[in-house]
Amino acid sequence: MTSSSTAAPAGAEQSDRPPAEPARRPDALTVVPARNPWRWVGTALVAVVLVGIGWSLFTNPRWQWDVVAEWLTAESVINALGNTLLLTAIAAVGGFVLGFFLALMRMSSSGLLSSVAWFYIWIFRSVPLLVQLLLWYNVGYLYEVISVGIPGTDVTFFQAPTTDIVNKFGAAVLGLTLHQAAYSAEIIRGGILAVDQGQQEAAASLGIPRWRRSTHIVLPQALRSILPPAFNEIISLVKGTSVVYVLAYNELFYTIQVIYARTNEVIPMLLVATLWYVIITTVLNIIQYYVERHFARGAVRTLPPTPLQRLRSRIGGAR
Repeated sequence: MTSSSTAAPAGAEQSDRPPAEPARRPDALTVVPARNPWRWVGTALVAVVLVGIGWSLFTNPRWQWDVVAEWLTAESVINALGNTLLLTAIAAVGGFVLGFFLALMRMSSSGLLSSVAWFYIWIFRSVPLLVQLLLWYNVGYLYEVISVGIPGTDVTFFQAPTTDIVNKFGAAVLGLTLHQAAYSAEIIRGGILAVDQGQQEAAASLGIPRWRRSTHIVLPQALRSILPPAFNEIISLVKGTSVVYVLAYNELFYTIQVIYARTNEVIPMLLVATLWYVIITTVLNIIQYYVERHFARGAVRTLPPTPLQRLRSRIGGAR
């Protein structure tokens, strides 16, 4: 029995379909930039807040910017600023030098050296800086005379009243330096431990002496890990000198307090101190950037451009 319908020719089923579109070439694709509406909303909100803050700063007469300008470069403030910088420099240098030896002692195989360094770091990181300063300022109550000589004999090389040596400045230097040394020791120890042990093993296999391995191989690599937290400590030390006001030493914050206690211009004088602290920390940040950039030469092939170089390239591109 045969069917009355005839077989459809091959491909007849697909005759009603539209022809396939030819594939687009990659260069014909349209690139649509991503839309970030919330970014613009956030930018607008921040801009409004900044405008409001700026308007308040320059239109509120109680800020007394004329008084700030008058005292910002006053002789008493500049002298106090010099004392603050002097304290910072002495405490930073002394703290990191002592911290370096403490770090080596902490990593020593000698149990006594390691224990003494650990105990020092533990004590000075546990006691607040304010308490340390007051203890050093009153150390003359415990020891009236400081003498250097041969114990058990009458031979004395040096002798002086304690209050003549550990005065306001001496107590400030001792307190800040010894306090800073405890933190510096841990920063330096962490930087040394960050250097791969294989570097020392490779240097030892080449017959390089231990001292040269430490100074020419380990320390240059450790500096890249030490520098950022070290500069943070120095910046904190600049602001930490304000604690010395309890000793009535003529540093920046104490001088500001004396002035506004006499003139009753509290806010303007606090702004003077704030501006000087901001200026000092800004300079330190700039120094930190260039020092880190210098020591990055051994780790990157191309150094990142400096802000001045970026500015020149933008100006050149705009032209």
